[in-house]
Amino acid sequence: MSPVLGLGTYRVRAAAEAARTALADGAAWIDTAPNYGHGHVHRALAPVLADHPASKVATKTGFHPGGRHSLAPTDVRAQVEKSLAVLGRADLIFVHNPEHHGHDRGHLHRGIRDAFTVLEEFADAGRIGRYGIATWNGFTSGAFTIAELTTLASEAAGSPRHHLGAVQMPVSLVMYDTVRQALDGTGPLVEARGSGLTAFGSAPLHGGELPALMTPELVNLVSPGTTPHTAAFRAVAACPALDVILTSASTRRHWEDAGAALAQPIPLGHLRTVLDVLSSG
Repeated sequence: MSPVLGLGTYRVRAAAEAARTALADGAAWIDTAPNYGHGHVHRALAPVLADHPASKVATKTGFHPGGRHSLAPTDVRAQVEKSLAVLGRADLIFVHNPEHHGHDRGHLHRGIRDAFTVLEEFADAGRIGRYGIATWNGFTSGAFTIAELTTLASEAAGSPRHHLGAVQMPVSLVMYDTVRQALDGTGPLVEARGSGLTAFGSAPLHGGELPALMTPELVNLVSPGTTPHTAAFRAVAACPALDVILTSASTRRHWEDAGAALAQPIPLGHLRTVLDVLSSG
């Protein structure tokens, strides 16, 4: 089954308009963060979410407008409280790029567990649904594993009945190591599925840079007769164990094009061939 499409609001233009387009088309998720748009995206999304009470929204904790990053319990608690006050609800709170907390694994894991402890309190009180980790390179750098995160969540909850429910990581033809692992039945995406976590793929176009990097030969290899955008999305759509793809589609055309591409993933064997070519050259 292909992953479903969600709207990511990092660098998206006119967040409210983009969200209305996505939700009207049945988007599974709206993904945002308190620091997006210098802190303004939350407020832009609030009335849209109010008009779509059945929609699912994920936001984050960690980065603050201005660039400060903190996993301190007081900061996590205050940031989640503010997000709930502005957005009105949160189905999912991601701990945002926790690898910024430091390079020492022991220190990092203690920071993650402290943040999870606060988020368990919110979940136990019914104020949020679940929580997770949104990372750029935490899995690829070895900062943490799915097994370590579930252990930290159990410690935070005081039992195996924790509220850790999702992970988010880049998945694209640029950052494709995770895709290759999933094809081999290993890696964080497969491990997340085995642990019952929802796997979100971010940056499918690598921040908008990927289409310009794709040569006509590569586009033809991935998906003959299509555009770089379509080829990139059709490749990501084939990635095993991926549940949601987030795209920062600012226009209706970009959103519809992404959805149409995800509905037509390339065959798994062909995806392996594409990755072999990319890794060889």
